[in-house]
Amino acid sequence: MMAESMQHKNDDNKWRNRIMRYVGDIYRPPSEAYSLLVQVTIGCAHNKCTFCNMYKEKQFRVRNVDEVLEDLDWARAQYRRVERIFLCDGDALCLANHKLLKILDYIAEKFPECERVTTYGRAKDALRKTAEELRELRAHGLQMVYMGAESGSQRVLDMIKKGETREELIAGVQRLEAAGIQTSVTFISGLAGSELWQEHAIESGTMIAEMNASYVSLLTLMLQPPCPMLDDYRAGKFRFLTPEEVLAETCLLLQYARPSKPCVFRSNHASNYVSLRGNLPMDNESMILSLKKCMEDRGLLKDERFRML
Repeated sequence: MMAESMQHKNDDNKWRNRIMRYVGDIYRPPSEAYSLLVQVTIGCAHNKCTFCNMYKEKQFRVRNVDEVLEDLDWARAQYRRVERIFLCDGDALCLANHKLLKILDYIAEKFPECERVTTYGRAKDALRKTAEELRELRAHGLQMVYMGAESGSQRVLDMIKKGETREELIAGVQRLEAAGIQTSVTFISGLAGSELWQEHAIESGTMIAEMNASYVSLLTLMLQPPCPMLDDYRAGKFRFLTPEEVLAETCLLLQYARPSKPCVFRSNHASNYVSLRGNLPMDNESMILSLKKCMEDRGLLKDERFRML
């Protein structure tokens, strides 16, 4: 028994002498602020969205699974309790199931207290997997996939080089939800600029109604280098919406965002001018009323100095 205890102590010391291996900047959803972040892929497999600056400095690659397991060993030696784990980077769902399952099973073994495992994913990643493969991921602990839809308008999706169609985005969310994996889908206010804002709002609202995600979040467009859309703005080819126009766009979106099952709606990102919390479709009218009050009183809007990504 003493020899076994000494072995466990030596194993712990082995991992205390190094740190978690991260490549480049690490991004995670706001709701994963207290999660253990484990890098499974490096960068984003698509990495062409014109509004996004997150992974532009990274060359996409899949990490060796054994390295990921070593990082999990290190984290186990450091932290007494880990309740949530988020698998980075931009679309870890693209991994083949046998790799993801190995990671998920290791998490279940090493972190029995872990309450949920989540990741970013693209609709095309979900559609490449069979329904059985997605159910298998859920059975082994993958609880939620965060997906950036950005817009329900195909013209806007093409403009930002999203690389996915409206139909694929809806089908990807529906397939994940059918497999028991919750989805948290993000849309971006102001993304269509001044020319297509009404189409962006209406089509995003109808997409929300059709895809029936568990969660929907709304953030407001902010551009940081080196995203290509920033060059369009500087060249006068793109105009940001005013705060009042952003709220009018959100009101229009909420008029159409009426899913057939309850959906948690949040517009409380640091980029937003107004914080909204409610459930679709039950709270649509009350949230629209709140927005209209803010449109009449600019003092209720967040100052530009305090907006951030």
